[in-house]
Amino acid sequence: MRGVDMRRLSLLVFSVLAACAARNEPEPALMPAPETTRAIAQGTLTGFRSPEGVNVWLGVPFAAPPVGDLRWRAPRPAQPWDGVLNALSHGPRCAQMTNRYDRPEGLTPGNPIGSEDCLTLNVYAPDKADNLPVMFWIHGGGNVWGHASSYHPQNLAVNENVLVVTVQYRVGPFGWFAHEALRDSAEVPLDRSANFGIMDQIAALEWVRDNIAIFGGDASRVTIFGESAGGHNVASLLAAPAAKGLFHRAILQSGSFDSFPADEAENGSEKTVNSASEIAARLGAKTAADLHALAMEDILQAYNFSEFGFLNLPTIIADDPLIPTPTLREAFDDPATFNAVPIMTGTNRDEMKLSQALDPRLVHNYFNLVIWPKRNGFYNALSDYQSRLWRLRSVDGPAERMAAGGHVEVYGYRFDWDDAGRLLLTDLKNLMGAAHSMEIPFVFNRFEFFGDVDRVVFQKKTAADREALSRAMGSYWADFARTGDPNGDGRPSWPVYTSGNRAQLLRFDTQNDGGIAILEGVETADLILADLKEDKRINDKERCIIAGALIDWAPSFEDRVRAVLPCR
Repeated sequence: MRGVDMRRLSLLVFSVLAACAARNEPEPALMPAPETTRAIAQGTLTGFRSPEGVNVWLGVPFAAPPVGDLRWRAPRPAQPWDGVLNALSHGPRCAQMTNRYDRPEGLTPGNPIGSEDCLTLNVYAPDKADNLPVMFWIHGGGNVWGHASSYHPQNLAVNENVLVVTVQYRVGPFGWFAHEALRDSAEVPLDRSANFGIMDQIAALEWVRDNIAIFGGDASRVTIFGESAGGHNVASLLAAPAAKGLFHRAILQSGSFDSFPADEAENGSEKTVNSASEIAARLGAKTAADLHALAMEDILQAYNFSEFGFLNLPTIIADDPLIPTPTLREAFDDPATFNAVPIMTGTNRDEMKLSQALDPRLVHNYFNLVIWPKRNGFYNALSDYQSRLWRLRSVDGPAERMAAGGHVEVYGYRFDWDDAGRLLLTDLKNLMGAAHSMEIPFVFNRFEFFGDVDRVVFQKKTAADREALSRAMGSYWADFARTGDPNGDGRPSWPVYTSGNRAQLLRFDTQNDGGIAILEGVETADLILADLKEDKRINDKERCIIAGALIDWAPSFEDRVRAVLPCR
């Protein structure tokens, strides 16, 4: 059994959530509110008032449409509009392929959807907002799927008195594509980078810098935050010289610090499929003009799909001038090679369980109503060790690198809430636990998240404890956005990450499970493998399956695994 890599997991999870949200929350007809009229350099726009008392502007263009000759170019400035723009509806999702999790929306999997003209953002401001900290949310979806309209930050904005911006960016092949013909025809230096999705986010941050004061935000206090692929993109922005000065704190929720070498993204390797050169050859495109002339649908359909039915391609590419270090991870060795702002990074205790719950190799599944693990010990161990590896690669490992280089403003966390209920014979507490993405409803203080299963995942009997944890987490996040320090009155202290065995994370859980408390000790590869070797929940065959999953995710683990375990 191969391990599930983080990009594929984020695709799987995000698609489930987005499909449920779209099915259960159709966008209502809205009326413009005159008091939300604002004039910016592009023109005049009007938003609306949400039921929470938040002023909202949706679908605001922040860059020129990246179509025609602007496809696979760094984003260009947005064009002005005439009259008043009624910013009442989300922009179209960026061009992507549907998958089996789009079925609840009545969409057939395997078809192109969305538009290349998709570079819009949404602004959520409390009433009478004035010089408020700005929280800039980057959605997940493996960088090949997803859209900003799946998230609803109104409660976070009004509860914590912060201004929230959510952004759309090019995904899939339109967001990440490394080809010599495009570099050779570059018109500006950033055109030579293959990370078009990251450049879109930089353009949106430039829009925030230039315009957010008009909406009540403070352009000198911008926090970028994102989950899964969104967290991965936060790491990329931290490493990008072009993003310097555009944000002042950064939060990675279940993020990543991995990257592809530029040559591998362009020309492929034994482990890289759907390289840009391979796709261009399939489409018969040799020049930049050829590539710009291709139909959106033809580009998407040229890709082979991953095991979950999503586009499979290299994303986050270490290439100069956007990410000039040899790898993304190496940027964090020295504060001189990344944007060394205060950083918060964390993972969830049971990251892998949501993907495992849908894996027929691991669970019995009767009509999606009754699901339980085939081997409970193996099911939990497989999640435990891969989730610990995720923590090592996304929290302790990067924090140790930064501390060694002298950057000490790093805060680590682990999210442990696992009080989902039962549905018939399905024990969601065991099946899902503190799974990937489960912290998002707590940060946004909105528990209408999983669609029809919300009433089971978020039961009435846990509402008071959940609300207390959610409000505390929102306050930590917002205080971090305000000052760069998440600590505030009346909450447990959150220390900075300290290198070595003295490392401390903040664990988030409800009071009945120990509450918010310090989690001591560093996670290391040696500890993970020592525990795996002695784990009594599993047999030797299962032990080696788990070891193989760790190697699949982190090939550098292989020599260490072979030294500890007799696995072939």
